[in-house]
Amino acid sequence: MVQSAVTVCLVPEARRGPFVFHGDLPGSCAAARELGFDGIEIFAPSGSYVAPGELKGLLAEHGLRLAAVGTGAGMILHGLSLSDSDSTGRERACAYVREMIAFGAPFGAPAIIGSMQGRTGAGQTPDSALLALERSLRELAAYAAERDQMLLFEPLNRYETDLINTVAHGADLRRAVEASNLRILADLFHMNIEEASIEESVLAGSADIGHIHFADSNRRAVGFGHTRMDPVARALAETGFSGFASAEVFPFPDSRGAAERTATSFRKFFRKH
Repeated sequence: MVQSAVTVCLVPEARRGPFVFHGDLPGSCAAARELGFDGIEIFAPSGSYVAPGELKGLLAEHGLRLAAVGTGAGMILHGLSLSDSDSTGRERACAYVREMIAFGAPFGAPAIIGSMQGRTGAGQTPDSALLALERSLRELAAYAAERDQMLLFEPLNRYETDLINTVAHGADLRRAVEASNLRILADLFHMNIEEASIEESVLAGSADIGHIHFADSNRRAVGFGHTRMDPVARALAETGFSGFASAEVFPFPDSRGAAERTATSFRKFFRKH
């Protein structure tokens, strides 16, 4: 059965980003439980920002799981990239992601590599940037495997990176890295831009997909855009997907409204299949 989650951003610099809740972790957990979500996905400034004991208590109090942890603050706050042509910069990026992996591991929550994948930089070709990314992911996947964790890689649309844009490209990358615990995060917003058919890409990538970002075509909650979600839900049901579908969406019309619409859409498209 697909599990539901909402995103909680704890990075003030990302307050305009596509996250359901911002800033208030206890209040976000309470709202998530009230609306029937199974978990939360945290976007934090660092792996030490939230005390493990506090998080454990909040999750237990509200009967939630930690679905995943984002790493994009490494790019937003520090300009880090896993495809950096400079080995020192690349190691700083890997160190940041290792910190986030270690933060999520006690909760069984994988780290997400999205914007931290970077893009082709000055003095690089796309092939050399991709090779640098592969080296970083190989190291990080091994680090996650030592902690019995998945590592999630998120293909992004062409306006955010020129490296990995589709689920199929992500699957190719996964094979190149040769890490069984490296899985693909299929973000429906990015897929709406890059995939010829979201549902066909889900079916073709079923062996690679470990997490879903549940978002409509305009990065609002599902139901506020024009994505045809029913065939996507059928495809996920056909593949037997049982991971998290997490709402990484703008707080439109506000956080509560986005969470409520997500909860309604999740029940409509996943609980009937």
